[in-house]
Amino acid sequence: MNEHYPFVNPPLPYAYDALEPYIDTKTMHLHHDRHLQTYVNNLNDALKEHPELHSWTLEQLVYNADRLPASIQQSIKNNGGGVYNHIFYFDGMSNSEARSQAGMLYTAIVKEFGSAEQFYEAFKKAALSVFGSGYAWLVVDKDGSLKIVTSANQDTPIAQDLCPVAAIDVWEHAYYLKHYNERAAYIDDWLHVADWKHAGALYEKCIAGMQR
Repeated sequence: MNEHYPFVNPPLPYAYDALEPYIDTKTMHLHHDRHLQTYVNNLNDALKEHPELHSWTLEQLVYNADRLPASIQQSIKNNGGGVYNHIFYFDGMSNSEARSQAGMLYTAIVKEFGSAEQFYEAFKKAALSVFGSGYAWLVVDKDGSLKIVTSANQDTPIAQDLCPVAAIDVWEHAYYLKHYNERAAYIDDWLHVADWKHAGALYEKCIAGMQR
């Protein structure tokens, strides 16, 4: 997407049906083309009358939302966060045969959680614990350790100085067409398409950034 205003909705990094049968094609169309597009449109509308912010990146806007003009703070949190979170979520899935190759991240997960299976169990529990709409995240904390956190609505972990590695969207629009209200089944399906190779690259980037 554009580095700054006016933001655009980037194409999915795979075909709409690439994640079948785990994430259905119709959901991907609606989720990307309508839900994400609405956040992009609303973000641009909020920024339209603020040329002093037109050179800011999406991350700068989300991170500094509380310091922006009061009239647009909530809109930037909701819509800027919605753009950031959705792009992060879509980029974190794949049908690549190499998606399970987590590299250094696998070692870190085993060290922090005991095993990959124990991590999956803890991550699923966190994702199920989100009341209403939100996300579950795997992040790198300020001390370089991995932790699982959740966020409500379109809040983002970068606003808490956490470096995100993986995320699952648990808003109902992410799964309702296929799974109705059965969030647990959706989480299980998401684990089949989660791109741990991509997450591993983000993990290494997080760690490298802390060592500067």
